[in-house]
Amino acid sequence: MLNDVDKTRRYEQASPTLDSGDRMTQPEFHRIYEKMPKGFKAELVGGVVFVPSPLRISHGESDNNLGTVLGTYKSETPGVQVLQNSTVILGEEDEPQPDESLRIRPEYGGQSRTTPDDYVDGPPELHGEIATSGKSLDLHGKRERYRAAGVKEYLVLNLQDEHLHWFDLTTNTELQPDADGIYRIRNFPGLWIDGAALIAGDLKRLLAVLQQGLASPEHAAFVAKLAAAHAEYKATSRQS
Repeated sequence: MLNDVDKTRRYEQASPTLDSGDRMTQPEFHRIYEKMPKGFKAELVGGVVFVPSPLRISHGESDNNLGTVLGTYKSETPGVQVLQNSTVILGEEDEPQPDESLRIRPEYGGQSRTTPDDYVDGPPELHGEIATSGKSLDLHGKRERYRAAGVKEYLVLNLQDEHLHWFDLTTNTELQPDADGIYRIRNFPGLWIDGAALIAGDLKRLLAVLQQGLASPEHAAFVAKLAAAHAEYKATSRQS
């Protein structure tokens, strides 16, 4: 009788591909995924494989605009890291590849780690996805799995409904922007996102609003907090 290890090896040898609907564990998924051709993309969400459809221009442009905002925020916030379409290992049944991730680096007090082979292990503080409909995996299945894994905040830009959803996953609630239409992200003070500008693709407006957030006292306090955490990390490292 074959044991579990032998069964896994036989499965990989017989079917070294990933197809939507396949069920497997994260270690199984990861082993097969690393053997796939360059450019192939798949995700494991709740133990189920999802291979995305071809992406439209609207998806790529929106992803780039959101990424530009996050990247600009990173440039003024030492200790913060932006990841685009990067693998995140969240547990035994989850290995997503979010459109955008924003995390505090481990050495600055972040809750995720970096594996020796350069993957994110554990939940970043924020994920962002570009969705094509209200029935999408991003708004439902991924939201629940991200919440269960410990991701703190979640942004989903729904292109079909032209709406930016903002979730506090620690309380499992959907938040609303302030009266001026600005999404002031809680776990990254100073990260101000103009929802209407993001939907309209108005990058100039997006960056202008972000600059206001970067000039806020809350952002300055956050930068100081990250610096203090990094100093403590280095002091502890020297002692060990």
